[in-house]
Amino acid sequence: MTPETVLDVLCVPVRAGFFADDQAAIRSGAARDGFGYAGDPVTPGFRAVRQPGEAVSVLLVLDDGQVAHGDCAAVQYSGVGGRDPVFDAAEAVKVIERHIAPMLRGRKIDGFRAIAAAVDAVTVRGRPLHTAIRYGVTQALLDAVARIRGVTMAEVIRDEYDTGIAIAPVPMFTQTGDDRYDNVDKMVLKEADVLPHGLINHVGTKLGPDGELFAAYVSWVRDRVLALRARPEYQPVLHFDVYGTIGAAFDGDVPRVADYLAELGTRALPFGLRVEHVIDAGSRDGQVETGAALRAALRARGSAVQIAVDEWCNTLADIEVFVAAGAADVIHVKTPDLGGVHHTIEALLLVKRGGLAAYCGGTCNETDRSAQVSAHIAMACGAAQVLAKPGMGVDEGMMIVGNEMARVAALVASRRSATGGPVERAA
Repeated sequence: MTPETVLDVLCVPVRAGFFADDQAAIRSGAARDGFGYAGDPVTPGFRAVRQPGEAVSVLLVLDDGQVAHGDCAAVQYSGVGGRDPVFDAAEAVKVIERHIAPMLRGRKIDGFRAIAAAVDAVTVRGRPLHTAIRYGVTQALLDAVARIRGVTMAEVIRDEYDTGIAIAPVPMFTQTGDDRYDNVDKMVLKEADVLPHGLINHVGTKLGPDGELFAAYVSWVRDRVLALRARPEYQPVLHFDVYGTIGAAFDGDVPRVADYLAELGTRALPFGLRVEHVIDAGSRDGQVETGAALRAALRARGSAVQIAVDEWCNTLADIEVFVAAGAADVIHVKTPDLGGVHHTIEALLLVKRGGLAAYCGGTCNETDRSAQVSAHIAMACGAAQVLAKPGMGVDEGMMIVGNEMARVAALVASRRSATGGPVERAA
C-alpha cells in the first residue's frame, strides 16, 4: 500500500480523566477538604494539592482525508519517584507546534517503529520532551499507520514486532479510588478480573500504624467477593496499591514486612494477592535491592503473595534492570511514564520474555483515547492485565477499555477467518 503523507498536525488542549495530585503534600498530611485537599502544594509545578488533569489531543491530518489522533496525558502523581513534572497542556501545545509538527508535516508514513523512535529522540535544550508529549504523539502515529494499512493498531504492533501472540482481550484491573467500599461492590457485580487497587496512600488513616486498617480491608474485600459473586467460578485477583506505606509503617524492615504480607495472603484466600509499591526505597537501585530481598523473603516463608513494582521503574531502561534482577513478580509498565508507546510495547514484551507478569497500566488521569490505544497494546503484547482507565475504572474505564478490546478481537478474528490466515499462538 502506498504510504500516505501527513498534511497537517493540529494540537488542542482537552480534559484528562481525573486530577493531578501532589503526592508529597498528601503524604505530609494535607487534609481532605471535600473532594480536594486543604493547604499549599510542595511539589514544584503544582498550583494546588489537587488540580484538574490536563491533556492535549494531537491530530494528524492525512492526505487521503483520514485523521489519526492520540492524547498527551500524564500520571496522577507527577513529579515524584523520578517522574516528569506536572503536565502543562498550553506549554505542551507550543512545544509540539515548534518542535514536532515541522518534522511530521509532509512526511510519508510507511511504518511505526522508526518514526516513533525519531519523535521520541527529539530534545529541546538538551533535554527529552515531556513524557506526556512523546506518549500522545506516538499514539497518533500508531493510529496513522493502522488507518493507512486498514487494520487495527494491535495488528500493526503484532506485525512490526513479530510477536506471534494471539490478539485477544486480557484481564482488566479496576480501581476504587477513595470510594473503596461501594466501588468494590460494582467490581464484583461486573466481574472485574483484578480488583480493587484501594488507594492505600496514608499510614494513619488507611494502613494503620501496625497495618491493622489495611489488614481489615483485605479481609473485607475477600468476604465481599464471596458474598456477592454470582458464581463460584469467578475468582478475581486481589491487587492493592499501598504507595510505600507498609515500608513507612514497618521502618523498611524487610523481614517484618514479609511477615505482614504473608499474613495478608492468608486473609485473602481463596484469592491470589498482589501488593504494589510495598516499600519506597528512595532510588532505583534501592528499590531493586529491596524488591529482590522482599520477594525472596516471601518465598522463604512459603507465601504466594506477589509484589508489584511501580515507582522508580519508570523507563524502559529501569524495567530492564528490574527484570534482570527479578525484583518483582509484576512489573507495572506505567504507560505515560515511558514516553513513546513503542517503549511500552518493548517493555511489555521484555517483561513477558523474562517470565514475569507484564501489567499494561497507566493512570486514572488519562483520556478515553489513550485508554483505547493502551487496550490495543495490551492485547498485541499478551499482557497479564491492563488497567481500566480513565477515571477510577470501575465505570467508564471498564466500558472504554473492555469495549475496545471486544471490538478489536472481533475484527481480528473476522479477518483471520475471511483470509484463512495462520492461527496465532496463545498469549
